Amino acid sequence: MNWLLLAGALSALSAIPAAAQKAAVPPPYAGVYQPQGVDEIGWWRQDDEDERTLAASPLVIRDEKLTGYIRNVLCATVGTGRCASARVYVIREPVFNASMSPNGTLRVFSGLLLRMRNEAELGAVLGHEFGHFERRHSLNLFRTQRSGTDLLAWSGLLASMAPSYNVIRVYRDLQWSVYGHLFRYGRDQEREADALGVGYLNQSSLPPQAAAAMWQNLMAELEASAKARGLRKPNFKTVAFTASHPPEGERAATLAGLALPDGSGRDNRAAQYRAALAPWLPLLLEDQIKLNDFGGSDYLIQNLAADGWTADLWFARAELYRTRGNQRDFANAIQFYGNAISLSGALPAAYRGLGLALTKTGRLIEGQAALQKYLQLSPDASDAKMISMMVPGAMRNE
Repeated sequence: MNWLLLAGALSALSAIPAAAQKAAVPPPYAGVYQPQGVDEIGWWRQDDEDERTLAASPLVIRDEKLTGYIRNVLCATVGTGRCASARVYVIREPVFNASMSPNGTLRVFSGLLLRMRNEAELGAVLGHEFGHFERRHSLNLFRTQRSGTDLLAWSGLLASMAPSYNVIRVYRDLQWSVYGHLFRYGRDQEREADALGVGYLNQSSLPPQAAAAMWQNLMAELEASAKARGLRKPNFKTVAFTASHPPEGERAATLAGLALPDGSGRDNRAAQYRAALAPWLPLLLEDQIKLNDFGGSDYLIQNLAADGWTADLWFARAELYRTRGNQRDFANAIQFYGNAISLSGALPAAYRGLGLALTKTGRLIEGQAALQKYLQLSPDASDAKMISMMVPGAMRNE
């Protein structure tokens, strides 16, 4: 009898709704959703408390101009009516990520901003997150997870009442089915958000092809990272049983197919994006280099330089090579520092790095001259006393 009940519970799993990929057409905007019922009201209250904590976090980049710019990109993507419900926070974390809570809190991580090449790519990610928000995916996933765990709890109770090999086997099958459904449900939500994100772009003034291009760039970065570490090339066609997102290759291909062909000629506003990010680019590159991901960082820097090398990009690449520390890296770093200095002579840190790299290769006189230049340009630097110890006469000249 209990075995039959467990079998019935297994078949009941199919009653849990699964998200399906929708056509890339945003639904009519129905205004800001208000929480209904105990679950939703409690969730919103928790999100409000989390947002208060986030607003006071030292990780938040407090730049009204940058935050306002990102908000404008969101509005250009999803529409001015929809974006009114979002509150943007830029978080200094060198990871490729963004998220939007049910209460309208939009978190954009600095690592994401570093990897975007234009407003269209940023809009693709923001539209994806807004799709989660508009479809209330977080809340739906919570309800699905609760239904699944409730099913397992009752099934476990029934199994304990009549322990036998067949009952235990059916219960274990049920466990795998529930867990598999929950992970698949999350992946289906990601697919729906992808379709909505490119749907917003289709109806905007930005080229929707940027969504697929962004994933192609990310896969290339992951390949470069794996190659530099001596690892196998990543498989972008399949994912693990427990994966929360679809494979990157699938996402790139799907987004390319959903993009309106007529939209490819639209302005992706790359120049405007570079200008908005320029004040923060050195800091974002510095954070990226500290991740100790040589291959991924080198690919990222070169990808950013596709529209032209700047002093900041040459300096970042020089720092990347110097900090890895192979003798051949020092030779490359010397060249890259020189390129940065030729584009911007008022870059004290470039002279510092150049001096250290020259010293490491045995070119002491040239290295000391570069370090002396660094001290002249930045006499109040935090490491001025330490660097002056490497330059004969520098301490006496203070």
